[in-house]
Parts: sequence; C-alpha cells; structure tokens
Amino acid sequence: MNNKEPVGTSPSRHVISEDPHGKIIAISLLLAFLWGGNSPAIKVGLEDLPPMALAFLRFVIGLIVVGVWSLYRRVPLGLQRGEFPRLVLLTAIFISQIIVLNTGTNFTSASRSTIYVNSYPFFTALFAHLWIPGERLSVTKTLGILIAFSGVFITVVPNLGNGESTLFGDVLVLVSGCFLGLRVVVTKLLVQYIHPYRLLVWYLTLSLPVYALLSYLFERDMTFQISLASSLALLYQGGVIAGYCFLAWTSILERYSASKLVVLFFVTPLSGVLFSYLFLGDELTFTLLFGAVLVAAGIYLVNMRR
Repeated sequence: MNNKEPVGTSPSRHVISEDPHGKIIAISLLLAFLWGGNSPAIKVGLEDLPPMALAFLRFVIGLIVVGVWSLYRRVPLGLQRGEFPRLVLLTAIFISQIIVLNTGTNFTSASRSTIYVNSYPFFTALFAHLWIPGERLSVTKTLGILIAFSGVFITVVPNLGNGESTLFGDVLVLVSGCFLGLRVVVTKLLVQYIHPYRLLVWYLTLSLPVYALLSYLFERDMTFQISLASSLALLYQGGVIAGYCFLAWTSILERYSASKLVVLFFVTPLSGVLFSYLFLGDELTFTLLFGAVLVAAGIYLVNMRR
C-alpha cells in the first residue's frame, strides 16, 4: 500500500481472514519477539513510577507515534457515525487490561508476568470461537490450551509468596491476559468498520484521562522520579510497543486471521524470559523454563494450521 494513500472505511466490510504470506509472517515474528520485552520494561519503569503514572506516560508516547504516523498516511481521524460507542467498549477493555497488567507486574517478577500475560492467545481462541466465523475450536486447539495452562500452573505453584512473586500479582497478570485476548478479538471485529490507525488514536486518547485521574486519586503520595533506566523503559513501552507494535499488529488484524497469526507468538514468552534474565537478573529455574516452553507449545498447537 502506498504510504501516501488515504485510506477510508466502509460500513459494509466483512471479517477478512486471508492466509499470511512470508512478509507478514516475518513481521509477526518480530512483533512477537519485541513484545516479550514489554513486561521487563514495565518492571524497570515501576522502580521509579507508580503503575497508573507509568501507563499514562507510556501511552502519551504511544499516542504521539501513532498520531504522527496516521497524519503522515493521511488517515482521517474524525469520528464517524456509530463509532464512538464501539470505541468506548474497546477503551474500557484496554484500560482494564493495562491496570491489572501494571499492578500485577508490580507484585511479581518480570519473567512470570511475561508467561501469564502471554496466556492471551488461548483467550483469543476462545473468544474467536464465539464471535468470529470460521475460527472454531478444534481438538488440537483444545489440547494446546490445556498444555499451555499446565505451563501456567507449573510456574504458579512453586514458591508462592516468596520474594516478589506473589499469588496476587500472578493472578492479576493472568486476568490481564484474558482482557488482552478479548481486546484482540474485539479489535479484529472493529477494524472491519473503523480504520485501524483511527481506532488506535481514539482508544489511546480516551484512555489517557482515566490513567491521569487514577494516578491523581491513588498515587499522589507515591514516589515519582525519572532515571536513565526508567526513561529507556518508557521509550520501549511507548515507542516500540504502544507505537510500532500496536500499529503493525492492528493493521495486520485488519486483513489476516487472528488465530492463524498468534501461532507465531509462541516466541513471546521465551523472549520475555530471556529479556528478564539478561536485563533484570531473574533466576532461570527449571519450573520457570519448563512453564515457558509449555506455554509456547500451547500457543503453537492452538493456532497451528492443518
């Protein structure tokens, strides 16, 4: 598609599920690898900023990236009739997911957070089974879900409550994975009627006042500071994840099957554990590694093509 071509929307578009080709597969693999660094980056940012303030600053950066790119592509950003209620629904899911992700990551390790939030492809498969034609659960997908959640179980059971890894944080991040799976499916449905870039601009815009209000109400007495490490973490979360990854993934969902593409995201829990080890010094225990491998295997089984 020409970078300068204005792209409109049509209310008569149907859900599209094209087979991904080589370029889309390569981009999706890159996104999967980069997304693995999100939980470690959140963990670094939380050392200097409370959860809602971190979310606010992250998505300010993300909104700047998405907004500038949308203007460059000449995408009309004005709301059209009937779009606002749908955007409010998506924004509510998005805000809920980020609140529990940031709060949960504050109470667990980055590597465990990576594994739990990456349970989202299984929730994606479940919600897609209900709402997206042609994306039904099969015996193989069900087996993949069971294998993956056995990996989650393996990482939860040992050493509960020891150090920074707590049941409270683990469960919150797992709930975030559920919200993220729901967001993927709702996004897949909405991008058939709302241009993906306009979708991103508006739900990021609508979410910012909520994060600011929550931070003002509950985080006024907490410590706020910006170090080099937290600045880099913010740039990664905002520029790379909320900017580039959001743009690329939302655009891909516009044309390609959600369940066929998230098979590639088996890389994410593995890269997340690797990032956590390299940059945060998280311990690579057998249960953690085995759990990450099972989650990755489950993602592959849930979404592999026959």
